[in-house]
Amino acid sequence: MTRIRLTLEQIAHGGEAIGRHEGKVIFVPLGIPGERVEIEVVEDHRSYARGRILQVLHPAPERIDPPCPHFGTCGGCHFQHIAYEAQLRRKEAVVRDALRRIGKIEDPPVRPVIPSPHPFGYRNQVQFSVSADGRLGFQAMRSHRVIPITRCWIAHPMLQELYEALEIEGLPLRRLILRGGVRTGDRMVIFETQGDEPPLLETDLRVSLVLLTEQEKAVPLIGLDYLTEEVEGFRFRISAPSFFQTNTAVAEALVRRVREWADLNGTEAVLDAYGGVGLFAAHLAPSARRVVLIEAHPAAAADARYNLSGFPHVEVEAGTVEEVAPGLEGPFDVVVADPPRTGCSPEALEALWALRPSRWIHVSCDPATLARDARRLIDAGYRLVEVQPFDMFPQTYHVEAVSLFVRE
Repeated sequence: MTRIRLTLEQIAHGGEAIGRHEGKVIFVPLGIPGERVEIEVVEDHRSYARGRILQVLHPAPERIDPPCPHFGTCGGCHFQHIAYEAQLRRKEAVVRDALRRIGKIEDPPVRPVIPSPHPFGYRNQVQFSVSADGRLGFQAMRSHRVIPITRCWIAHPMLQELYEALEIEGLPLRRLILRGGVRTGDRMVIFETQGDEPPLLETDLRVSLVLLTEQEKAVPLIGLDYLTEEVEGFRFRISAPSFFQTNTAVAEALVRRVREWADLNGTEAVLDAYGGVGLFAAHLAPSARRVVLIEAHPAAAADARYNLSGFPHVEVEAGTVEEVAPGLEGPFDVVVADPPRTGCSPEALEALWALRPSRWIHVSCDPATLARDARRLIDAGYRLVEVQPFDMFPQTYHVEAVSLFVRE
């Protein structure tokens, strides 16, 4: 393998540092911009290569010793070798770069990243794969190989305690998920098994045990098929198949910012697109005249109906944004859109801006698709006012961002 010495220049979205050698871009996992490193080329393609660090010749000031012994082989974390304040600066730069490069926004109004109160021990959901010998772990970096682990440093302590109490030997598992209500103390173990075979289980813990079938049907084995979590004083029911934000404390900060930017006075109609179990709708409904939530996942839509049943002026529509939005009677004053990582389809964007909202609050977990959607919104007549990133996923390259657009 070829050995190269190079200086690293920036972090790409995906967490790898970038250097250049003889005009070719070299991606270097676990590197930090500003460092001089010696690498071994492990992948060589026509336009780029990927290298493994053999030696850090001149370390960056923010380089630290990662606390987790699995870091560097386990693919769950990407930034444990970078001091937390520097992680925040790197993520801000990634958001800003995507908006400039992909969104063609010359000077994007990006604020500094709002940090997580807990850089470690924050995850209220942890998903484990199963190794060939039946042990739980996470997939290795850039591989499907499973790395068995003893402790996950980013899992909430209530889930780490649950993990240590598990005895799964002999169970026909495909995957295992731990979920917790950080504010309520609820805990859930979700089993995904070979052939949807329900395992024989017993427990003396206060925990719900649920089988999740390949068709995403939740079958309670012990306890309930849902847990509860509280965000900004509102308690949500979250079924086993339903999505919920992974970092409860940062979800609360996210809700506060969406509520602030919605700027409701009781007369507005609000559309909550990709509304999930009702996280934003529940906190906007008390100050709105009408709220419509659109959610495609059946379990999440059912949870939203339950969670929002106390608001007679809230409607929950089950279906995709592309299917539901064109049939809605508008106009709407505010749209809150929280699409999946892939962003909004052109059809969804067109259906939403046809409702002529004066304010558009866009929640994104991927800077590249945020930049693409931002460009489309600007071309449709909206002005980007502010972008506020949140560190929903410390120690990883992922970054959440909320953006405010207003119709010109």
